[in-house]
Amino acid sequence: MPEFVNPFVGVIPVKKMDKRELTRALRLSLSAEEEAIHLYEALADATDNQLAKAVLQDIANEEKVHVGEFQRLLNILLADEENWLAEGEEEVNEMAEETEEAEEDTGQTTKEIPTIGDMKE
Repeated sequence: MPEFVNPFVGVIPVKKMDKRELTRALRLSLSAEEEAIHLYEALADATDNQLAKAVLQDIANEEKVHVGEFQRLLNILLADEENWLAEGEEEVNEMAEETEEAEEDTGQTTKEIPTIGDMKE
């Protein structure tokens, strides 16, 4: 989010970032892009103005490109980054398979989530 009031934003640091500091800064930038995507898509969803909706979604899509750029840079700088991401993907794939098998066994396509009452009451 904007940091115009922070007097240190835009100031050239006395020392250059080492690799660890750079990768942390890139992760922070990555999360800022994800937050921007969320913001622009929420704004697009919150209006009926078709032009604003289209422009905001286009901007959100541009932020998604930035996410890809930051992630690719992290993958290049950190030799094991892709391994961590692949491990996470595999864990989700396993869970998805288990969920599909469970749904096939029960015949349900969605699980009932127990609740404590009706929020409409």
